Amino acid sequence: MGSAHPLGDQLPAVFADDDFALRFVSGLDVVLAPVFTVLDCLEAYFTPSLTPEDFLGWLTDWVGTELDGTEPLATRRRAVASAVELHRVRGTHRGLAAAVELAFGVRPEIAESGGASWSARPLGAFPGTPRPALHVSLRVRDPASVDPHRLRAVVAAARPAHLPFTAEVTATPFPEGT
Repeated sequence: MGSAHPLGDQLPAVFADDDFALRFVSGLDVVLAPVFTVLDCLEAYFTPSLTPEDFLGWLTDWVGTELDGTEPLATRRRAVASAVELHRVRGTHRGLAAAVELAFGVRPEIAESGGASWSARPLGAFPGTPRPALHVSLRVRDPASVDPHRLRAVVAAARPAHLPFTAEVTATPFPEGT
């Protein structure tokens, strides 16, 4: 790898004709060239779509994504790029749906026990059910292709912390005649 900033060109004129000095600093150019290249391209290392694959693993840890490292490269890049948005909506219905969809590529069905309403009169009925619960159902063509333990881990990481949950993988119903 050639250096973008060869040290021999930056030596004082006294060393311009000194063969030993030029050979010595050219050896340093070989050592410093990768450092200069990384520093010149540092922004690309923190851009999920451009970062090298080996550095992407570090980025996933730094931004706190819920990945296990077995996902395709494109999914890992999308997870890093959307990490800030997912952290912002973490613990909400939208955040849970987005996290499951990111991990499995399918929008889940989510049933919650809670609710919200308002009334102009006091002592109105409370919405939802008294027992807190969350149920996530992932409908896919081949349920055997989805790891249910991975689904539970994703739901556990993205759900509201106080809410007990169940998660299941079911088959997509096929229309008649197919």
